[in-house]
Amino acid sequence: MLTNLIYAMVLPVIELFIGAYIMRNSDDLSLVVIFQLAVYIGIPATFALNGYLLNHIKITRLYSLGMILSGVSMTAMMSLDKLTTSGIFFTGLIMGLSYGFFWANRDFLALNTTNNNNRNYYYGIETFFYTIAGILIPALIGAFIIATKNNHWFHGNINFAYYCLAGFVMFLTILASILVHKGGFQNPKKAPFIFTKFHPLWHKMLRLAALKGIGQGYIATAPVMLIMTLVGEEGALGTIQSVAAFLSAILLYILGRITKPEHRLRIFAIGLTLFLLGTVINASFYSAIGAIAFVLCLIFARPLLDISYFPIQLQVIDYLSVKEKRNEFAYIFNHEIGLLVGRLFGCGLFILLAWYVSSYIALRYALLVIAIIQFMSVFVAKSILKDPVWQTDPPPDTEEVYHSMEVQ
Repeated sequence: MLTNLIYAMVLPVIELFIGAYIMRNSDDLSLVVIFQLAVYIGIPATFALNGYLLNHIKITRLYSLGMILSGVSMTAMMSLDKLTTSGIFFTGLIMGLSYGFFWANRDFLALNTTNNNNRNYYYGIETFFYTIAGILIPALIGAFIIATKNNHWFHGNINFAYYCLAGFVMFLTILASILVHKGGFQNPKKAPFIFTKFHPLWHKMLRLAALKGIGQGYIATAPVMLIMTLVGEEGALGTIQSVAAFLSAILLYILGRITKPEHRLRIFAIGLTLFLLGTVINASFYSAIGAIAFVLCLIFARPLLDISYFPIQLQVIDYLSVKEKRNEFAYIFNHEIGLLVGRLFGCGLFILLAWYVSSYIALRYALLVIAIIQFMSVFVAKSILKDPVWQTDPPPDTEEVYHSMEVQ
């Protein structure tokens, strides 16, 4: 939790200000999405690599490598003399490596240090950390960038302010890496993790993952593009992000504290509804007010989706890993493939519209289409949680199965 708290201060920099840096130094909105697309391609490749490396390297080292690579990616991008498609794609792949090592090992550690009854609370606390970081970091960074321009710090060179951010990220990732090595975490048991045949329940989970991935193709980049295009500079981006995050922080902690597994579907539906509402407002007005309203809806929607989605995913993995006698990482890796399919569709739709129609259409209307498609996730999630398998085919005894796997 402490490691994730420190790294939580890194994520707003990566998610918000890398996109702002690309837009400030180029006139091509599609470069922001190309960077994100490269990230999404790098993640599943790293998940596969991570699965093999876990047989030889401690999980804490791979976990810390993922965090440090995020700083390396920022530094590599800002060392480019000119932002080109190939350069942006390469630095995006490095960031994909970072996310891959981070999320693959984080998901496994979360799976093995929690259970189905306390995961709402765990993700409530963790989301609270990320939300608090989302309040402080964007406001401070936005103010720093604008102050650099207004007060002529570093001769008014805003890019130099971004170089300082890269150094800040590198410092935090090294600190988090040192901390995580103090934990006595165990690697997953050595076992195959690449499979092509799964239980029908897992196919439902993959459909849910693909729908989630479609939204992620936009969620990570849309706020930056809309605010920088319709509202103003980095200061506005940081302020809007901070105010909305403050409003949602306490609400999320309370939800994590008081909600139970049976409330997950309801929370999930509320999150998707907020995302859809924000896209409707953005498509209707497409102005500074519409952009702000969309970002506010999105900032509330994302944590609600995470606090409900991740426990559903881990609940299914808990069940099927015992029933099918497979390593949990096999499901974590395969889940990432499902996300990739959706992410490729979401990012690809924006790039095609921006290149062959216009950036205006891509920003105004494609978001609405994505939100409508993603709303189908409610029905898929309901199908998972209401699947008869939970009542008619309970899993065998966990300890007995693990003992059998150890013997084998």
